Amino acid sequence: MAISLPLALLATVALIVINETGHSRAMEALASMSHVQQTRAAVTQLLQRMLDAETGQRGYLLTGDERYLQPYENATAVIAQNLDLLRSQYLHDRAEMSIFAELSRNVQRKLAEMDVSVRLRKQGHEDAWKFVLGTGVGQEHMDAIREQSGLLLQTAMRRQAASEEQITEALQRSRIGVALVALVGLLAFYMYLRQTRRLQAVDQRVQEDLQRERDQLGQLVKDRTASLAELATHLQQVRERERGHLARELHDELGALLTAAKLDVARLKSRLGNDAPDALQRLQHLTDTLNSGIALKRRIIEDLRPSSLTNLGLVTSLEILAREFGERSGLQVTTSLEPVELDEASELTVYRLVQESLTNISKYARASQVEVRMEHLGNHMRVEVQDDGQGFDTGKTMPADSHGLAGMRHRVEAAGGRLSITSAPGQGTRVAATLPMATAATPADGTA
Repeated sequence: MAISLPLALLATVALIVINETGHSRAMEALASMSHVQQTRAAVTQLLQRMLDAETGQRGYLLTGDERYLQPYENATAVIAQNLDLLRSQYLHDRAEMSIFAELSRNVQRKLAEMDVSVRLRKQGHEDAWKFVLGTGVGQEHMDAIREQSGLLLQTAMRRQAASEEQITEALQRSRIGVALVALVGLLAFYMYLRQTRRLQAVDQRVQEDLQRERDQLGQLVKDRTASLAELATHLQQVRERERGHLARELHDELGALLTAAKLDVARLKSRLGNDAPDALQRLQHLTDTLNSGIALKRRIIEDLRPSSLTNLGLVTSLEILAREFGERSGLQVTTSLEPVELDEASELTVYRLVQESLTNISKYARASQVEVRMEHLGNHMRVEVQDDGQGFDTGKTMPADSHGLAGMRHRVEAAGGRLSITSAPGQGTRVAATLPMATAATPADGTA
């Protein structure tokens, strides 16, 4: 680029200079040729006028018919103008000006000779005008006029030839200059193409290196994503197992303790009878507290691991979940649930999906109606939770601390299904998941 660009600029400047020089010389030559053409035309016209005047003069002298005077007078009237025009064109050339001066004198003499002959003929002096005509002076003047006009025409022709030669030379120089500039331009273009090919080769190598790095990074991201997905699935399974273990512990150990305490309180009440009303009142309060603890224990166990899912099935569990949600939130919840056959892991995935959707509705939706649907679609099943709340823009990025939807999507996709979320501001939200019916059964304490 450091060489080809200056060469291209130099070639451009040289081409402009050659073109402008050739144009200037050509314009000068054309102007000179135009001047020559005007001079030739003026000389030729002067010679023609002199011949017309001589012809008219001789016709009048020989016939006496004044009709011949008309061309004579017309010719003599414009000869002076022709002389003035020629004088203006020869002012700057001394050699030609001397020839023109001699031509002008001969023209004046010839005009004077013709004027004398015509006046003598008009006056009827036959011998006088015949004598003037017979002297041959007019013929000498006319021969001199022809000779000097020829000299001026020859000079004009030489000027024209010189101008033509100048134009030819300018064109030849322009031709040679354009050829040289074209060669320089081709050289610069060749160097530019050579450098461009080198740059393209370097760029291609860089692109290949970048592509390899992108492929490596893409594979690394893919591997890391798969590893994180496996880790997330494992953590969910561990969490569900821990929930199931904790639920069993609460059910067995804490349930046994609370039941034993309640039985002990009942024995104490039966032994005291009605003799200690104050103690009976305290025992009744303790019984109520134990009942509340047992109810709390049951709710916690159901939240950790819904026993209804194992004992009553998915449809009944979802109906209980929807009914309890409606009682707690005060919303109108309707259900339309078709029986489906899923393994325990997929049933738990559907249950958690509905549970998480209802939790989000209670927190964010500001809805008044909720509908839960489950459909049997041959080899697949579809579950939907739809509300009439305020909705949100699904195109916007969710907050960094919002993991509910991401968790639902991961659960569904890990189970081989597909999750879709449809929402718009002011138009509610619909969460729908499609799962395959023919999935391998997994242990009750696992999840997809």
